[in-house]
Order: sequence, then structure tokens, then C-alpha cells
Amino acid sequence: MTQPPNQPPQPGFGAPQDPQGVPQPPAQPPQMPPAPPTPPAGAPQPGYGYPQAGQPGPYAQQPGPYNQQPGPYNQPGPYGGYATQPQYPGAPTPPSGGSGNFFKGKTGIIVAASAAALLLIGGGTYFAVAGDDKQDKPNVSKSSDDPKPTGSPTVDQGDGNGDGGARDGEEDLNAGRQAGEAKVLFLTKNDVDLPRNGSDVFGPWVVGDTVVKAMYREIAGYSVIDGTKKWSVPVSTKVCSAPANASEDGKIVFGVEDGLTEKAKCNDLQMVDLKAGKAGWKKSIPKVSGFAGLSDFTLAISGNTLAVGGSGNSYGYSLADGKQLFGKPSGDCKPFAFAGGPRLLAGASCPTSDYDKPKQQLQEVDPVTGKAKWTYNAPEGWEIDKVYSASPLVVSLTQREPKKWSIIALTDNGKPRSQIDGGTDKYQPRCGGAFVVFGQNLEGCTGVAADANTFYMATETGYGTANEVVAFNLDTGKAKWRSKAPAERQMTPLRMEGGNVLVYMGASYDKGGTVATIAPTGGAPKMLLQHPASTAQIENTFYSPKTVYADGRFFIAAGRVSASNDKEEKETKTMMAFGQ
Repeated sequence: MTQPPNQPPQPGFGAPQDPQGVPQPPAQPPQMPPAPPTPPAGAPQPGYGYPQAGQPGPYAQQPGPYNQQPGPYNQPGPYGGYATQPQYPGAPTPPSGGSGNFFKGKTGIIVAASAAALLLIGGGTYFAVAGDDKQDKPNVSKSSDDPKPTGSPTVDQGDGNGDGGARDGEEDLNAGRQAGEAKVLFLTKNDVDLPRNGSDVFGPWVVGDTVVKAMYREIAGYSVIDGTKKWSVPVSTKVCSAPANASEDGKIVFGVEDGLTEKAKCNDLQMVDLKAGKAGWKKSIPKVSGFAGLSDFTLAISGNTLAVGGSGNSYGYSLADGKQLFGKPSGDCKPFAFAGGPRLLAGASCPTSDYDKPKQQLQEVDPVTGKAKWTYNAPEGWEIDKVYSASPLVVSLTQREPKKWSIIALTDNGKPRSQIDGGTDKYQPRCGGAFVVFGQNLEGCTGVAADANTFYMATETGYGTANEVVAFNLDTGKAKWRSKAPAERQMTPLRMEGGNVLVYMGASYDKGGTVATIAPTGGAPKMLLQHPASTAQIENTFYSPKTVYADGRFFIAAGRVSASNDKEEKETKTMMAFGQ
């Protein structure tokens, strides 16, 4: 595909990040040190589709695994360093920071890196770049009993009729709505007493008539109609991770810290039934010593299985009762992260004698046994970065030195299908979220979408300049068509919707956001919801926004909530919804 620049902080679970047109507060990405060496020997040889020297492909102009000449993607990114574009089908060139095993050696830097990483919280935007412009790329012991869930609603921000009307003298958010514009269904403000440095937000997820998000020590469900709080599940320690998606029957498992001290780790699992608004089983992930014990675990759900991945450790649990289904594998190559959904995919790291030349695999694993069904061997030096789509399989691969990025399509049995030929454009997959220490999320990106035959990705342009969504043929990797956003707007693909590409155009200072679709054959975007211009400034202020569209309603939530004082904290807007 193409090469992006350095990737910002590795994000957390599942939430769309920073739609275009929404100015965001600056966030400094973490400066990650090189990874420590893993034990040598035993790494399987690259499989079918391993790039061969002298076989030019769509990216022959730029450096790849075999040191080809730099091409249109050899440019520095917004975070420094150079991003280069891939070249051969099955071979990649990615943004740095995408590896699941950053520190495979250099143990002396681990403690300092951990301390620094903890200061870098929040979701950063991830840009994939291309082109010829050579641009560079509070602490006590653990509580024994969790608080009991409640169903009491919070203070409503509207009149309860789903029209955004005012209550008790509050402003009517629909007073300025023009003909043809969507209604503001509700606007919620923060009702959680947060720690001094604020808290990340996980979600939102829509389950039936409830929209759910988690923050600090609470998982809460709100009415999709008027935003009233329907239920609350308190937890005794901080929520620290979550999967991108809940199961089909509305069950999800959150990672919560195993204590209240600064040494607490994200090692406890709490299942919550989002339909019932009730907490289920809770258990701890087995503790390990050494370097692997420093890694944060990340979570993914496929079918009735919760997959837990961390550096050198992986586990599978039944969503129904928390029973362990599988554990750390016995082979040389160890899964470090999972992607869920229609199939369970694992990124695995294999032993290598040179940490600058990692050996990694992508596997489809049986969600009951954890056994690999098939294995794709990434070329030496390339790392499994992100799974943009589990079905069809579209995967981002990266190389650390020199920094390169590539997108490949695989068949259902893990064989190379094509390499995306990004041409000279810059692209903007969004893979932000809560920061993960020595771990990685494989899923949860926006700015990309895929159907059986086509991969869709948005170009990156300057603020106030229209961008495009480009459709790529998954069999050839070549661009099929381009759909341009309206003047001065920028589109971010969210997912497929009814066979079409669902996109969001973020609000600007004087224009509300837009939800639209693009037909699989291309053409101009077709509007589904035009949000009011009168509330554009509110819609435009959500920090690191996370979005979801379901049943004709669009929800936008702050990705992180923090404030300088208690009064400001209670006035912080946390979620907004639009509908007809």
C-alpha cells in the first residue's frame, strides 16, 4: 500500500478517533525506544507471498524489505522519521510504532520508557502518508468488594422527548435548527468525580435502545432517545481497557486495574451484560514475571470468546462464565495481540537474534482451542501493525528501520491476495485510543472500510481542503474510483452500511457534521444526517472524539475527559446525539 509516518500513542479499544474537520488539542506522541531482543532461533521461514528481490510490484519505486530505491512514500511524517511505501504484493512498508513487541532487548531502557509512557495519555491521530514531497515523516490497597450496579438516571440534559429541548431554563439546542437539519437528541455533561489528571473514555457501544460508555470506575448505559442514564455498573478500580466490539448478544469484558496504587496493573477482567446493565463474572489474568509482566493486556471478542493478548502471553476465556479456554501457547511464536469480530486473528512474534529484524506472523486461531488454523509469515523485519478488516482480510504491516508501511489483502486462508497501491496520495487511517504500555491493539481503526471485493480509505489533506475516499480492488490492489468530499469538507470512512461506505464529515466552526454514504460504485456522497449549524461549535469541541452510527442516530463522545477544577469538570460535555 503506502507508507505512513510515525504513529501516535497506541490507542485503546475500539473507538473512532478525531474525524476530519474537528480541530484537536495538541498531543505529544510518545518517544518509544527500540525494542529488546528476543531469544534467537526457531523462527519459521516466510511463507507464500514472501517478496522476492528483483520482482518489482506496484511499489517498486520505493524502499521495501529488500532496500529498493526510495519512492513516493519516502517522506517524514508529522511525528518525525521517514515513512516509505511498500512495493511487492505481500511485502510492506509501514508507520513506526506498529509492532506489538517494541522492546525485544535493551532492558536498561524499560523502566525509563515505562515512566515516560505513563505521562503520554490520550488518543492520537494516525496518518498514513504518501507522495513525492519528501516530508518527514490516589493510592491505597485493592478493595475487596465492587460497588453494586444501580439503575438511577443522571441529570438529563434535555426535556426527555428526544428533541434536544430545554429543561429548567437550559438552552434549547434545537432552537436554531434549520429545515432539513437533523435534531439534537441530547447532550450529556460529566457526572463522574474524576482524578486530577482526568480519565480515558471507552466506547460508545449501541445495544438496542442503550448507548454505553465506560470511564474511570463506572460503566454506564444511556437512553438513545433522550440521554438519560438507564443504569450504572460501578467498579472498585479504574477501567483500563476494552475490546472494540461487544458480542452479538451484548456481552463485553472490561480490563480493570488490580489495585488502587500506582503499581496497579490492568490485569483484572470484569464481564458486563450491556443489555441488562449488570455485572457478571470477574477474574484475574495470571501474573507473570520478567519483561512480559510489564506489558499491558489488550482485549478482543470473537463469538463467545474473549481473547487476551500481551507480550509473550495470551489467553482465551468464555464470555458466558469466564472459564479459561486456552493459555500461553507452547510454540516458539507467541501471540501478542488479537483482533476479533467474524474471526479471531492473532499477531504473533517469533524468536530472532536481531531486534532490528523482527519476525512476526498473522494467524487465524480457533476461538475455543487457541490453535492456529493458518499462518501468514510477514517478511523478515516487518511487523503486524493493524487489522483494518477481518472479513475480508486487510492488514497493515510496518517496518521500524527504515520506517515503512504497507497494506496487504489476504485470502480467507491467509494467502497473499494483493498489495494496496496507494500511488502518491497521503492517507489517514485513525487508530487512536487509550495509551498501551508495551502492548498493542490490532483492531479499532476508522478511516478505512472494506466489503468482499473492495477496500476503502480516505486521503489526507490540509484543514479546510476537501479530501477523497479511494476504492481499491482487493484482487489487484489498484484504485478503482475516487469520491470527493464537498468543498472544504473531509470524509472519514467508519464502516460499511447496507452495502455502502458510511462516512462522517466532522463539524467546523460554522457547519455541523454530516453522516453520509458512498455507493460501492462511487459517485458523490449521499447525505443521511446533516447536523445543525447552530450546534456546530459544540460538536466541534469534543476532545479526541469517538463516534458511532446506529439505527439512524449518530453519537459522538469525548475520548478523554479532564478539567482544571471541579466546576469545570461538571460542565464538561461528554456525549452528543443526533437523529431525525
